[in-house]
Amino acid sequence: MPRTARRKSESGIYHIMHRGINKQNIFEDRQDYIKMLDLIKGCEEKGGAEIYAYCLMSNHIHLLIKEGKEPIETTIKRLAGGYAYWFNTKYSRSGHLFQDRYRSEPVEDDEYFLTVLRYIHFNPVKAGLCSKPESYQYSSYSEYLNGGGIINGELVKGMLPGKEFEKFHKKENDDSGVELIEKERSRISDEKAARIMRNLTKCQSAEEFQSLEQKKKNALIAKLKDNGLSIRQISRLTGESYYTIQRI
Repeated sequence: MPRTARRKSESGIYHIMHRGINKQNIFEDRQDYIKMLDLIKGCEEKGGAEIYAYCLMSNHIHLLIKEGKEPIETTIKRLAGGYAYWFNTKYSRSGHLFQDRYRSEPVEDDEYFLTVLRYIHFNPVKAGLCSKPESYQYSSYSEYLNGGGIINGELVKGMLPGKEFEKFHKKENDDSGVELIEKERSRISDEKAARIMRNLTKCQSAEEFQSLEQKKKNALIAKLKDNGLSIRQISRLTGESYYTIQRI
């Protein structure tokens, strides 16, 4: 079957997750982590990408990244390919290192951007690797506190100036719905999803749906989810943001 085309981000910003094949470790020692960070920095220097957040876990990586002068697909392919070549050479192995297709989610609004940022930084905490994000050495959290590193921090600092960055990360939260290996895979086809949307909402387009009163939209979104549509499908068909649907 042909693969589903990736959704393009109008903002150019994506949450990327790339996992080791069969969930195997892609980092064995500190040198491996440092090599990946060097290659991520190269995404900025060679492809013009902007890195807003990252976290390197033992068998996968997370990036909050803005597409640069080259397509995001090219950037991630070069990153994964370069690291796989280096890793295979170092450990005298052959074959694929990463799953054949990385996961990506467009980030279109500030609220969802910050939710993804916090989710990425809390990944090692939720995995039980540390008790607080600043204790993990292979994420961008400490760069925001101490400076240096590879991130482009100006956008986040503008949204969370001064102590607001730490306060935001200390807020009680449940960002688990951000995961990309999830529930985001459609259980029904997009064609069927569109039919269900028209039948349930009596709307023929996202523009028509947007004209409804908010309380009614919320109720209809809940019904669409109950009928098997993914959050991504609902967002595309109704024009509502991913984060708004996630909260509903």
